[in-house]
Amino acid sequence: MKKFLFVLALAVAGDVQAQDTIPDGTRDNTLLRIQTLPYYSFGKGVGITSPDSIYQLNIRFRMQNRATFMENDAGESSIDAQIRRLRLRLDGYVGNPKITYAIQLSFAPGDVGEIREHENINIIRDAVVWYQPNNKWTIGFGQTKLPGNRQRFNSSGALQLTDRSINNARFNIDRDFGLQVHQLNMYRNKFSYSIKTAITMGEGRNFTSNNDHGLAYTGKVELYPMGAFASGGEYFEGDLKREQKPKLMLSGAYQFNDDAKKTGGQLGEYLYDKKDLHTVLCDLMFKYRGWALMSSYMSRNTANPLSYNPADSSKFLYVYAGQGMDFQGSYLTKSHFEFIGRYSFQNSAARIAHLAPDTRQYTIGLTKYIWEHAFKLQTELTYETRNYFNGTSKDSWYIRFQVEIGI
Repeated sequence: MKKFLFVLALAVAGDVQAQDTIPDGTRDNTLLRIQTLPYYSFGKGVGITSPDSIYQLNIRFRMQNRATFMENDAGESSIDAQIRRLRLRLDGYVGNPKITYAIQLSFAPGDVGEIREHENINIIRDAVVWYQPNNKWTIGFGQTKLPGNRQRFNSSGALQLTDRSINNARFNIDRDFGLQVHQLNMYRNKFSYSIKTAITMGEGRNFTSNNDHGLAYTGKVELYPMGAFASGGEYFEGDLKREQKPKLMLSGAYQFNDDAKKTGGQLGEYLYDKKDLHTVLCDLMFKYRGWALMSSYMSRNTANPLSYNPADSSKFLYVYAGQGMDFQGSYLTKSHFEFIGRYSFQNSAARIAHLAPDTRQYTIGLTKYIWEHAFKLQTELTYETRNYFNGTSKDSWYIRFQVEIGI
């Protein structure tokens, strides 16, 4: 509890005036201009407002269809074609535009995951209520994304490449249920910052079988030395708005997950014994006239990453303790073609070096934006090498084509 009080104290520090600030980019500002008749807007989905303005409902969907050709170091090849993501999102307000809700459901097999006996189905991704008393403060309660690394916090529909990095897959803190408090201090052309905190269950989404007092405590600071990005540009990859002035974001996040039950905290397999996990996530984002650069550092540590079955010591699981970095750059042409490159490396901690190889991944991609991130065609080529403890290595590569469409 002391750790949470510390990060919460950070959130309440600072200027609380709301002059000349930029509203949260995720909020639809048409809420402030409601007329007496229902409206239908297609800018951010399909919106319906009741004649008496008591409620508003916004409906959105998106899907990702992809085909992949893969080959491993043994020369064995395969073809995979699937619906990678299929999401339905509902948001709006009831009674007061300052109190909003967001619901997101997932239906693709890769989203829902394998159905296991005595476990909940993972259809629900987000179910959260937000209260925004002014442009500075936002308070949320429910299940949604934690304020973690930038690439994870961004929607999977706002990515330049077809998927997030290998480090995001290993170290991200994903979604969880609990309370979040954000303070936003955003200005267009001068130093800005935001502080985001959360106290959550620590077991991930749709978890209902808690048997301890262990919680997860998350704190994040974002700095914008040159002012806020255009149109909430920190929430999507690539410089689609072609920033006319250089824009930079620096951020750092830390989470302490007390008595975590899964190998990845909010994600992964169930451990045989609980672990205290420490996760550090740092990001850099830069955009200017079609050029974009992102870099990330991620790490997770615990006192003992190995977890043995008390009934059979030959069976064990482990927390992936270690660290990694991502470097991603791109250029967007005026005809809306984007050229992207990414390099990632990932090193496992010494205690699990014999179980998890060090990994290097190299990716080049080409994206054609038809309607910004809402409708785009993506191709990418990825080469990966894994270096094992005994000195051996294995290589693999894939080429992928993906169509993303949504409203």
